[in-house]
Amino acid sequence: MIDAPTSDLLGFAVALAIGLIIGIERERRKGRGPGREPAGVRTFALASVLGAVAASIGSSGALVVGAGFVALLSISAYLQSSSADPGITTEVALMITYFLGVLSMSEPGLAAGLGVAVAILLISRDRLHRFVRDIMTEDELHDLLLFSAAAVIVLPLLEDENMGPWDSINPYEIWRLVVLVMGVSGAGYIALRTIGPRFGLPISGLGGGFVSSSATIASMGGTARSRPEMLRAAVAGAVLSTVATIIQMALVLASSSRDTLRELTPALILGGVAAGSFGAITMARLRTLDSEGAQPPGKAFRLSSAVAFAALITVITVIAAGAESEFGRAGVTLSTALAGFADTHAAAASVGSLVQDGKLAPSDAIVPVLLAMTTNTLTKAGAAITAGGGNFARPVWAGLAIVLAGLWAGGVIASQ
Repeated sequence: MIDAPTSDLLGFAVALAIGLIIGIERERRKGRGPGREPAGVRTFALASVLGAVAASIGSSGALVVGAGFVALLSISAYLQSSSADPGITTEVALMITYFLGVLSMSEPGLAAGLGVAVAILLISRDRLHRFVRDIMTEDELHDLLLFSAAAVIVLPLLEDENMGPWDSINPYEIWRLVVLVMGVSGAGYIALRTIGPRFGLPISGLGGGFVSSSATIASMGGTARSRPEMLRAAVAGAVLSTVATIIQMALVLASSSRDTLRELTPALILGGVAAGSFGAITMARLRTLDSEGAQPPGKAFRLSSAVAFAALITVITVIAAGAESEFGRAGVTLSTALAGFADTHAAAASVGSLVQDGKLAPSDAIVPVLLAMTTNTLTKAGAAITAGGGNFARPVWAGLAIVLAGLWAGGVIASQ
């Protein structure tokens, strides 16, 4: 345990380091000669140490006096330099540095992290200005604000509890799906702008599958609907998302029941190979899209597609909950298949737990898990037609069918 003198010494050291790192960045910006800005490396270092001294005194009066003094310095600095530079970045940074010095006495780790983040933000001025003014479009700014409102304002306000028919509707989880689809779609949009459509959508589809393959397929469908020339890239991304599903399935079974994983290894390998091959073949036919990689690919996401996907999942969940309530949990196969409509990994984990507890033989787990993956594939098929329409859904269905064929072929091999 760190004693008080050592803790105080650490706090002062962190405060000095924060002042130096922010001050060094400001020193490089202040210029030279009589017209230079007044606050540099020494001023920032002293302001941060002042905050640490005020905090160590332990008096609210000392904190207020210190803050008032730094505020007067900031105002004076602004009045002195406002004619040449109307911005107030240095003045605000000086106040933040003081309060980070205060924080360093009680939370040195947090203060140090925030200090580095502030320095990075300051040094990235030119890049940020160029990005906002020259690269980001008006539609992209609108999309960013819309996503922020959905994730930061709406989501925390919703109740995280089950309600409705058979207690199957959770408003928080439903809207979380909307945010998830928007996030995956946004990641695909960024990949499009940085890598290009030939590889951007497939790579983002593979990565998005680790979050939710169904949500990824829905976001790819929205892209295909809004930009038909990217149909094949979106299809490749959608099918490749199932590779992530299979990898996650292996990880889930490895943690819940290694015996079950051994039984299902042939199925998972053949299913993964089928998904990867289909995606690779589709990508190989995308050479004509390379020249379009630098062009803005439209909107980052469509809220209507995200809401439609969440509504589809809600309907499926309600139907599955009603069926399970009607038929009960007497049959592991039936309950696992129904659960697979909403989440194949949770269904597989429950089967693995039964095997681990000795209530089910490892060989008897093959069919329930594959049925869960099959019903989950039906959910993905519904997401494809709902978000992307027929032109997108048909090739995606073909890819999903090939993946299912590989899974079940491996299951037959394992059962023999």
